[in-house]
Amino acid sequence: MSETTTNSMNKRKNFILVNQGFVCENCGEANPPVKGTCRNHCRKCLYSKHVDDKIPGDRKSTCKSLMIPIELDKNGKKGYIIIHRCLKCGKTIKNKVAEDDDFNIIIKLAAYKHI
Repeated sequence: MSETTTNSMNKRKNFILVNQGFVCENCGEANPPVKGTCRNHCRKCLYSKHVDDKIPGDRKSTCKSLMIPIELDKNGKKGYIIIHRCLKCGKTIKNKVAEDDDFNIIIKLAAYKHI
């Protein structure tokens, strides 16, 4: 295999499955792994952390700042999506709502935009 082929094969463009529990750095909530998907934001306050760089799950971001939930959107295939903005670098990332997310916080987030 040529070096060019090897390098192009290593450029992964799709999702990397990482489903780990964590303690939220914003509110202190213990967040267990989620069945059937990946936990990437706090179920209590909906904050996330900027850990991924180019590919979801790559854990290569050097920023590592908290990400605030700024908007709720609806996707026909994925359902409700939380849009997070990094407090340090401003990058925005979309994350699927989890079944155990605080519904009251989701409603407040939805009030910012008509879905």
